[in-house]
Amino acid sequence: MIHFVRVFVYFFLFVFSVVVMSLCAVRLHYTLHLSPRDPLNGGVRFYDHIVVELIITSIITMFWSMFIARTIHGRHEHRRMNSFTAELVGLFILFLLWLIGAAVATHTSNPPDVDVKWGNLSSCWAYSACRILTALLAFTWLGWLLVLALFVMSLLFAIANKAFHDPMHGRWDRRATNYGDTSINMRNIVR
Repeated sequence: MIHFVRVFVYFFLFVFSVVVMSLCAVRLHYTLHLSPRDPLNGGVRFYDHIVVELIITSIITMFWSMFIARTIHGRHEHRRMNSFTAELVGLFILFLLWLIGAAVATHTSNPPDVDVKWGNLSSCWAYSACRILTALLAFTWLGWLLVLALFVMSLLFAIANKAFHDPMHGRWDRRATNYGDTSINMRNIVR
């Protein structure tokens, strides 16, 4: 049952990554094509470095989500790439990328109002640029939360089953897999 939940959460992570990538693309387009009369940064074109980090993180996450969901659903078994350890290492890297992106974006500000942080843009919600940044922050934190949930879920499953070096799909038969020795007794498996 836990495997279907993991695939479902990976699907949501993929969708949130697509949304974050789209919002980042909209933000980049806006800041790289400012009109000279735009009050933001005096009409001088620029880009936010954290938006580039978030767009790269979301693209990496989309590929990761598809790979892992395919591996879990299709029961693919390769010794190192498809183990719980590999999944946990990948999720930890994504966890750091999402956390850094969300935290820095929350405390980022734009000229001329350097006191107005992206985390508190309620004063300018009348403008679409502020609403896009608010949505970007919301989906970035939700993406981080999904990565955290997946990390905890996979870690607890691996600990409960002593399965760090076993296939990440979590459904294995010692007699039909390349992972185990047939002379080893099956361990208790949480299903």
